[in-house]
Amino acid sequence: MDTALRQALRGYTSKDNRLAWLSLGANLAAYFGATALAIWAVSAGQWLIAVPAVVLLAFAGVRLYVLQHDLGHLSLFETRRQNEIWGYLVSPFTMAAYPQMRYNHNQHHAYVGDLEARETTEICTMTLAEWQRAGFWKRLYYRLYRSPWVLIPVGSFYTYFVAYRWPKNAAKVGIWSILAHNAAILAWFGLIYALSGWTGVATLAVAIWLGGCLGVFLVYLQHNFEGTWWDRRPDLDPQRAAIQGGSCLDFGWLFDEAVANITKHDIHHLVAAIPSYRLRAAHRELEKTHYLRRIGFGEALHAFTLKLWDEEAENLVPFPKSPVPSPAATPAQ
Repeated sequence: MDTALRQALRGYTSKDNRLAWLSLGANLAAYFGATALAIWAVSAGQWLIAVPAVVLLAFAGVRLYVLQHDLGHLSLFETRRQNEIWGYLVSPFTMAAYPQMRYNHNQHHAYVGDLEARETTEICTMTLAEWQRAGFWKRLYYRLYRSPWVLIPVGSFYTYFVAYRWPKNAAKVGIWSILAHNAAILAWFGLIYALSGWTGVATLAVAIWLGGCLGVFLVYLQHNFEGTWWDRRPDLDPQRAAIQGGSCLDFGWLFDEAVANITKHDIHHLVAAIPSYRLRAAHRELEKTHYLRRIGFGEALHAFTLKLWDEEAENLVPFPKSPVPSPAATPAQ
């Protein structure tokens, strides 16, 4: 990172417990308030209230996950102890075990933009050359996987209700923490069942799934969009991988606040120590000296048509229009 960038961003890495408590406290109030309102409205058949309440609960869950991600970077509160305590406390409501989330996400930061370490990313991206070498079944699987009609709804269910119950690197980071985390989730759902029966459990599960859909949508757009950048070591430039390879979604101030500014993913990858409540200001500071591309909603939707990384063109591209024969279908010479 050059000196000018470091100097510009240094002041934005400071933590402020007042802002941290405001962000987390308001989020928890919205989460539990929306949970109670949604369950009551569904039970009473008040669908004009129930639907927006479930949507609010979904957003509150996603925002809480983003704050847990801040806690994993030790960037929300002023002390390490505060960050770690709250990282564990919110995990039953984010459905993500804190130590595994922290470890896996830090791996993602360490290898962002690295074509040799794509297993650290949340969304799998094949290169064009890999696609051309792939057989029929691998191509079919990848086509289904990259379809937004599969990736978002099925990906949400799989991530939150299956994969997070035994997440990647769980055995390496700590088996007991996963078991304790899953027990805490069961206790949370058990409390909901005791208070409101299966209606409450189903309402909460739908909200979690809906929040997961939003989460997958955002995670996809963080590094999959027109103009992103990947490379192989030793040519990989970490600063370029962060600024060009990470997105800045421009869906408006209200959306930014609703997801704790995770939309400013380019600058977050540049300096992960910047708290979510300072990301917007840090982004404006960096825009004074650097061009930071903003992605509107229409362009975000277009990004879901991009499927493969073309290493020669250095761009994310759609599937080839003309059929490329798989190796198994290529006649022997």
